[in-house]
Amino acid sequence: MTDTDSITPEKPSHLADADELDAFVAENDLALVDLYTEGCSLCQAIEPVVGNVARVTDAAVALCNPRDDPQLIDRFDVRSVPTLLLFEEGELVAKMAEGFQGTDAIVEFVESRGRSD
Repeated sequence: MTDTDSITPEKPSHLADADELDAFVAENDLALVDLYTEGCSLCQAIEPVVGNVARVTDAAVALCNPRDDPQLIDRFDVRSVPTLLLFEEGELVAKMAEGFQGTDAIVEFVESRGRSD
């Protein structure tokens, strides 16, 4: 194992429910969670993009289908998918729900911690 292997996985983790999401966020200082649904073409298109984000940023990245745990929809006020949630030190710091975004836009979102300058 190299030093970079221990920092962040090279590809997104799959989370089954709110408990797994909470554990994932607690275990990682910086975490990006992609909320998606099956059959959503934008969600399918953004999956490789978040994989790229996992490789080029310090953020741990995960995918979660809120349909499998509907409380997530209310908890994070999900109105559309894909919705990207950015957590820092266990706290939700930013949310992006603007449809498909490319790698550069999501990397900027992560690196700026969701703040637009």
